[in-house]
Amino acid sequence: MAKFVMSVSGLFLDLIETVVIGLSLFLVVYLFFMQPHQVSGESMEPNFLSRDYVLTDKISYRLGEPQRGDVIVFHAPPRAQCPEGTGCDYIKRIIALPEETVEVKNGNYYINGQLLVESYIPDSKETLPNAFVNGRVITLGPDEYFVSGDNRPNSSDSRAWGPITSKEIVGRAFFRYWPLDSIAVIRSAEYPPEFASSDNLQLESALVN
Repeated sequence: MAKFVMSVSGLFLDLIETVVIGLSLFLVVYLFFMQPHQVSGESMEPNFLSRDYVLTDKISYRLGEPQRGDVIVFHAPPRAQCPEGTGCDYIKRIIALPEETVEVKNGNYYINGQLLVESYIPDSKETLPNAFVNGRVITLGPDEYFVSGDNRPNSSDSRAWGPITSKEIVGRAFFRYWPLDSIAVIRSAEYPPEFASSDNLQLESALVN
């Protein structure tokens, strides 16, 4: 009987140890490497739908800088007037990078005076100005990013409440895992060479040379 009790006790302790190790690994991954997020609302349609689930990579921006076209998750800035106590995060696309200029005109974004061609935006989703960029050219600071939803008529974004900083960014959305028929790696949008960041230009130059 004593041997049976010791055997059961040993199995129970092994189970507890396995659970503790599993939870510890989960917490490390959750806090430092990746985090699940649910898309809520219409602001990223048609590329992301409400109730889609994505994994957010929290490590990439510790090794490199955010890039134009990245889909990111970030803490809603105070200017966005997120309901108090909800701790809401937003998912948007980076449109402009630090120290660039942004203007909204003719239903499009202009970056440093050049039209930003966005193949991922349907022609019906016209980009209209809002309170922050209404009729003026915005110059971003050295740590500011201009973000926008893909569903321009139904997105509260930098057009309304201004740019965000790197401190507000949780990470880059890199994988959609729900719904099952939409499972895919999330890739950054591609733009003409004139819209490449300085980091990308340096990399391309190094590869050529």
